[in-house]
Amino acid sequence: MDLNFKAGDTIKVYYKIKEGEQTRTQAFEGVVLAVKGQAGDKTFTVRHIGADNVGVERIFPLSSPNLEKVELLRQGRVRRAKVYFVRNLSPKEVRKKLS
Repeated sequence: MDLNFKAGDTIKVYYKIKEGEQTRTQAFEGVVLAVKGQAGDKTFTVRHIGADNVGVERIFPLSSPNLEKVELLRQGRVRRAKVYFVRNLSPKEVRKKLS
């Protein structure tokens, strides 16, 4: 899987989830907070504002076989490698900072 996104970008991650005997694909859309790791061991953290304005963060390993695809929805213009500061902002402020 190629790394065609960076911190501040809005992406949609399609991840395979196994429930008993069946597998399904779950989409998780959000802002990339960080990309960490070395060549074969990279992970990326995605933050999504869920129901009731609760922030949900997930860490995805880039080399996982359960990772189906990653779509780049919008590129963010930030001057940081890690954008952890968006944790303290409202969704409207986040959109303003990342545009």
